[in-house]
Amino acid sequence: MGDLFLVRHGETEWSRSGRHTGSTDVPLTAKGREEARGLVPLIRSHRVGAAFVSPLQRARETAELIGLTDVRVDPDLREWDYGGYEGITTVEIQRTRPDWFLFTDGVAPGPPDHPGETPEQVGQRADRVLAKVDAALANTEGVVVLVAHGHFLRVLTARRLGLPPSDGALFQLATGTMCRLGTEHGRPVIAAWNVRPPS
Repeated sequence: MGDLFLVRHGETEWSRSGRHTGSTDVPLTAKGREEARGLVPLIRSHRVGAAFVSPLQRARETAELIGLTDVRVDPDLREWDYGGYEGITTVEIQRTRPDWFLFTDGVAPGPPDHPGETPEQVGQRADRVLAKVDAALANTEGVVVLVAHGHFLRVLTARRLGLPPSDGALFQLATGTMCRLGTEHGRPVIAAWNVRPPS
């Protein structure tokens, strides 16, 4: 079986300022596009058997810039639905909830079209994505690439390793980086994390 590559989209204005960016469809900055293009040699050095991308433009543009073709858009790869915390920074939230922590507390309810998700709900989406990944790995040669978002990919990593969704907190993930999840003696492992091309 091949490995699973995780790519977090490049920088956006909101990621740079620490604003929770779930459903808001903000574009990449010039630096974000540069980060994405920098990943091309890392992707090109492997045979890609299948690729999946979030429907949001920052992820789709990243996938395009790193040269992925035949990419399947998967709504399950969208970022955490931050509900009432969309567009707000952690510092701002903690002014009224000093002990608040996304991975254990979830978010405040939002509008009907974006009500917010619990860590467990994000974990359920991650499990669905991983089932698709396993099917792709079983039916193709090469690696599977997911291009998505920071908090979602952290939860997905926890689930791949058999951990609860809240343990996504353990895996800090920078914009415009690639991570590799593989196996050792038949068990899932992190083979590389927050990889950027050599400068």
